Amino acid sequence: MGPNLFINYGEAVAMLLFGIGFGNLLLQSNLIKKIIGLNIMDTAIYLFLAEKGYIARRIAPIIVDGIQDMDHYINPIPSGLVLTGIVVSVSVSALMLSLTIRLYKRYHTLDLDQISKQLKKEGL
Repeated sequence: MGPNLFINYGEAVAMLLFGIGFGNLLLQSNLIKKIIGLNIMDTAIYLFLAEKGYIARRIAPIIVDGIQDMDHYINPIPSGLVLTGIVVSVSVSALMLSLTIRLYKRYHTLDLDQISKQLKKEGL
């Protein structure tokens, strides 16, 4: 472990969270757990973008006291991307949960392996 890991600990935590979410998405067969894994991955990406957009000793890009020099402000693009991503993530999570409810009502299980077996029995 080099010194850059301790300087960039936020990015390292984001990558660790992304790995946890991705592993959860791949290894779990329960649909709710897969949705949670996807949400962990989303959160990791937002953390990574927030870490990359932050610059020490700079403030939000709101002109205060007439200072218009760009060296005093952070870049607003990563913050906007994070806010947009959160809105999209909530919508996708709501859609996934509603589809999960429909699947549960039809197959009476949330296990993807069980749903697959029932689909093969039905001939679909």
